[in-house]
Order: sequence, then C-alpha cells, then structure tokens
Amino acid sequence: MSLFDHLEELRWRILKSLASIIIMSILTFNFANYLVEILIKPATQINSDLNLQVLTIQGMFLLKWNLSIICGIILSLPVITVQVWKFLSPGLYNKEKKILVPLILTAFICFILGGVFSYKVILPFSLDFFASMITADIQNNFSINYYFSFVLTLMIGAGLIFELPVASFLFSSIGIINPEFLRTYRREAIAVTIILSAIITPPDPISLIIMSIPILVLYEISIAVSWFANKLFDNEI
Repeated sequence: MSLFDHLEELRWRILKSLASIIIMSILTFNFANYLVEILIKPATQINSDLNLQVLTIQGMFLLKWNLSIICGIILSLPVITVQVWKFLSPGLYNKEKKILVPLILTAFICFILGGVFSYKVILPFSLDFFASMITADIQNNFSINYYFSFVLTLMIGAGLIFELPVASFLFSSIGIINPEFLRTYRREAIAVTIILSAIITPPDPISLIIMSIPILVLYEISIAVSWFANKLFDNEI
C-alpha cells in the first residue's frame, strides 16, 4: 500500500472508532442517573450530611454528558481494539499478531482494575480525611461538578498507573528496557512511584501510602513481565 492508501485506511479506522464512541455515549446517556448514583455513593456513605449542589443551570446536563462520553469510550474499547488490530496486523509478524490482541485486552483490564481500586479503596479514605477537616460551624455543601472532577481524575489517574506492566512489556519488546535495568534502578523507581502517587492522589498522607503500595507491587510484576518479553522476542521472529 502507498502512503496515501495507509492514510485513507487510518482515516476509516478512526471514523469507525469515533462512530462507536458516539453511539455508545448516546446509549449510556439513558443510564446517566444510575452512573451519578454510583459515583456519589462513597460521599454519602462517608457523611450523610454532605450536600452536593449544582451551581449552574446547565451543570447537571453537562455532567451527565461528560459521564456518558467517558463511559462511551470505555464501552467502545473492544471496537477500537479491533480497528487498531486491522490497521496494524498487515505489517506484523506472526508472533506479534498473536500477542497484540491479548496485550490490548490486558491493558483494558489493568485500566479497569486501577479505576475500581481507586473507587473502592482510595476514594473512601480521601473523602473521610477531607470531611474530618470541616468544623461544626461550616456546612458540607460541595459543587457536584468539582466532586465528579475529583473522582474521575482519581480513577483515571489510577487506571493509567496500573498500566505499568503493559508499558514494561512494550518497552522490553522493542529493547528499550530489560529486567536488569529495572532491578538496578529499583530505588529510583520507588522515588518516582511516590511522586506519581502524590500527583494522582489527593493531598493527604493516607491516600499517598495506599496508592504507593500497589504501584510498588506493579513494579515488581513489571520486572517479571520484562523478563517474559525479552525471552519471547529474544529469538528471531
């Protein structure tokens, strides 16, 4: 295929992926109220007196659409995976073709696990910590837009952090890193881990510690994944 044929192929793959996201977002919008209930549940469990307020006329509508788009992207990942596969598969070796789809599915699972971990573990501790800072003379009235921004940023950030083993596999497969490199710079990695945890978690020590623990575990898993990738691609394909 010529360069223009490749660009045309890429254009159609992108359009199909966008079409899937739009369709899934529209379908998800019908369940937006249910999604809102799920995401505000941790806040109501921590403090029954907590009041989430909509401060603008169009605030709730935009909030529901933003949630629908995010869920639409997540639900469209299988379609996006297929489109990426169809675009890349003609230029891949047989061994690479066998690895690509499981790798993308693993990346999806890791992202979901990170989001669930932040929702089930980090978010309740963070909300409890911040709620304890409020005095008796001040009402717990928060903007629902800021609350959802806080929750979604935390969940998406944790999901990206949980992609560490997948990144290790990709970089190891093309020879950028290896297990010896990861073991040698383990201390530096711990320092970077703490910094990343501080960025994606709320500014309280409990959340920082909770997020650092799975990242350290993921780093050790990444060493094993790097060893597997180097072993897999060590011979000629």
